[in-house]
Amino acid sequence: MTPASNEAGSVPSSEDTVATVLITSASASPWLQWIYLALAMGGAIFPWLANAEFIRDYGQAFDLAQFIELANANPAARSLSRDLLIGATAVTIWIISEARRLKMRGLWIVLLGSVTIAFAFAAPFFLFLRERRLLEISRGSSTKS
Repeated sequence: MTPASNEAGSVPSSEDTVATVLITSASASPWLQWIYLALAMGGAIFPWLANAEFIRDYGQAFDLAQFIELANANPAARSLSRDLLIGATAVTIWIISEARRLKMRGLWIVLLGSVTIAFAFAAPFFLFLRERRLLEISRGSSTKS
């Protein structure tokens, strides 16, 4: 039997997929979503405070070329920039995959927020939306039982 088949050998139904999500995901916690939302708010505010300082110090527009140059100005900055680039790329791939798997709404907000606000906003905001979706699935499956 392949991982994609159930005991009868057929492709799993959407109910099987939901059951798999509930089994393979940590149980949803009502309070955890609010921690993620608070982190998303901090992830929007703190990077943009630094961005505002950059704009104040280096001109009235957000000069992306200058920003990238400064992000690579020394080995410590290069390390953090490359760490963020690789980590954010991997997490963004997971975010897209997980959002599709859970049939989540609002993925566009996460992806747009990642490039316009900050990845530090987008990742916790996705986790907030994901936790809400897991709670929704959990409540839906408990009413069917």
